Amino acid sequence: MSRDNLVILVAAVLAATLGGWLQHESRLAHVPAGVTVAQVGEPAPLLELPDLQGRTHGLADYRGRRVLLNFWASWCGPCLDELPALDRAQAKFGENGSIVLGIAMDDPARVRTFLADHPVHYPILLGRMASPSTSLLWGDGDEILPYSVLIDTDGRVIATHRGPLDATTLDRWLM
Repeated sequence: MSRDNLVILVAAVLAATLGGWLQHESRLAHVPAGVTVAQVGEPAPLLELPDLQGRTHGLADYRGRRVLLNFWASWCGPCLDELPALDRAQAKFGENGSIVLGIAMDDPARVRTFLADHPVHYPILLGRMASPSTSLLWGDGDEILPYSVLIDTDGRVIATHRGPLDATTLDRWLM
């Protein structure tokens, strides 16, 4: 390998490393100081949120099950497009122990109105929208919806996804 090629190779590796680091840092740029954000490979943080009737549910209630947290809102077009697929996936895989938990990042009255017309057959909890929001605490640094987090049966975060989940990913995540 010539000296010029070696210099180019080293520069490319350094640029890729710097780019990866900057991407990671920008993902955490919107996180207030002192706030811990869920990370892939780490234990899932505590999650206790109310449902539409005001009853509190905790992630610990689903220990031993694979859990898909799906952050959505009634005003989010891609979220609404994704809800029927999530509902079908819950019907398909719920028997195997996997569960979808919808986390509505929205006004409770709007969520109730929307779900009255478009019911789903998995639990819907109400996320906290005040800073730091529930979705931010779960790794949604830009707070863009929909956002999903997959938690394994041992309570570890194993994957995150920004944007709608396709059927293939849902099948793979909930099997």
